[in-house]
Amino acid sequence: MAASETGKVKLWGGRFQKSTDKSVDDFNSSIRFDQRMYKQDIRGSIAHARMLGHQGIIPKEDSEKIIKGLEEVRKDIDDGKIQFQVDAEDIHMNVESILTERIGEAGKRLHTGRSRNDQVALDLRMYLRDEVIELREMLLHTLHVFCHLAEEHVDTIMPGYTHLQKAQPVTLAHHLMAYFEMFLRDLGRLNDCFNRINVMPLGSGALAGTTYPLDRNMVAQELGFPVITRNSLDGVSDRDFVLELCSVLSTLMMHLSRFCEELILWNSNEFSFIEMDDGFSTGSSIMPQKKNPDVAELIRGKCGRVYGHLMGLLTTMKGLPLAYNKDMQEDKEPIFDSVDTVKLCLPVFCDMVSTMKVRKDKMLLGSKGGFTNATDAADYLVKKGLPFREAHSVIGQMVFYSIEHNKSLDELTMEEFKKFSTIIEDDIYNAISMETCVNDRKVVGGPAREVSLKAIQEAKEFVAEAVKGAQAIKH
Repeated sequence: MAASETGKVKLWGGRFQKSTDKSVDDFNSSIRFDQRMYKQDIRGSIAHARMLGHQGIIPKEDSEKIIKGLEEVRKDIDDGKIQFQVDAEDIHMNVESILTERIGEAGKRLHTGRSRNDQVALDLRMYLRDEVIELREMLLHTLHVFCHLAEEHVDTIMPGYTHLQKAQPVTLAHHLMAYFEMFLRDLGRLNDCFNRINVMPLGSGALAGTTYPLDRNMVAQELGFPVITRNSLDGVSDRDFVLELCSVLSTLMMHLSRFCEELILWNSNEFSFIEMDDGFSTGSSIMPQKKNPDVAELIRGKCGRVYGHLMGLLTTMKGLPLAYNKDMQEDKEPIFDSVDTVKLCLPVFCDMVSTMKVRKDKMLLGSKGGFTNATDAADYLVKKGLPFREAHSVIGQMVFYSIEHNKSLDELTMEEFKKFSTIIEDDIYNAISMETCVNDRKVVGGPAREVSLKAIQEAKEFVAEAVKGAQAIKH
């Protein structure tokens, strides 16, 4: 019977007459990274053993012995008393080997009616299900942070940009709530993804199910799965739920990265819109004046890391015939690292944003430069009866004149205004003030103070309800 060079017999070694090469043991083993699924593996095995006993597939006393033994193994792993073995290959065979050493023959009955193919699919789904619940809580906290910050800045006027050119005045609250909407969609994608992860594959066997009278629904109910997979080939051979989660995390990281990019720009001397807190900045080893936004830069950089994992997973899966192939062992490290990366980024991102100093005066000054009120000046002429295209042309000429004379529109005299249109009156100064430009945009989704406050209140109510729902699911 096949053994590794350590002399330990492989659980699958009956057909083999030669021991596994030591280099193959190391190459083939996944225990160094899949050991993090031990809780899910043991929980799934307990449910499987209980079902086997209930169905009379194995003796009830063996089922009870297995369950008791698995609970003890889990406690010992929790307490750090167990050293996993590379030559046992993976978490499944490590747990089974330890169990069998402890309880003897009964332990050998645990694997009845299942394969490592459906076992790993179960473990991975359970593990990612737990991780999505944690990610959802962290994302809800992020939404809460943005609501709170936006509420503080409904009157903080800043320039809005297109093409990184000043376009129209908005408020910081409006800008923050744009990201709230992006993160809200990320939350929706996480929820959708959770539903497709939350499907029970155990009972699919290696690929064709089993002749044993398994009660798959009993196992699903114990493990908290609302549904089971409907095709045994599909149950063990696809990892689209892993790909979907990695795609969701990539999109979330993209949104984090975009805002970090803006914070990096705003933190520069050229913008000076914000100043990062000392606790979320670093210095230079040679330039004493430097205060670098390293946290924002690292989050931006880690976005590419998650993107790379998504592309790697897509490439791994693209050429695999049905059913299980060993290539699929390569699914875990990328998705584990993607989850770890997002979980690392979200808390520090929230703390960084919460502690940054907003320089309202610089934002207001920035909105006054670049003729961000030019559209409002054109709208003023339209309201006086001028067709929009003519108004657009008039204000364009006025902007050119102002640039040549180093003035902003609100610095022009009435005499200068009259050169461009005789219908202009003194009320233009109010019409093109930054406050009017922002607060007259009362259309739903606009930056006006009353609209922003309503949007923030609705957002806060949504987050509060979502937090309650998440806590109910968790408990």
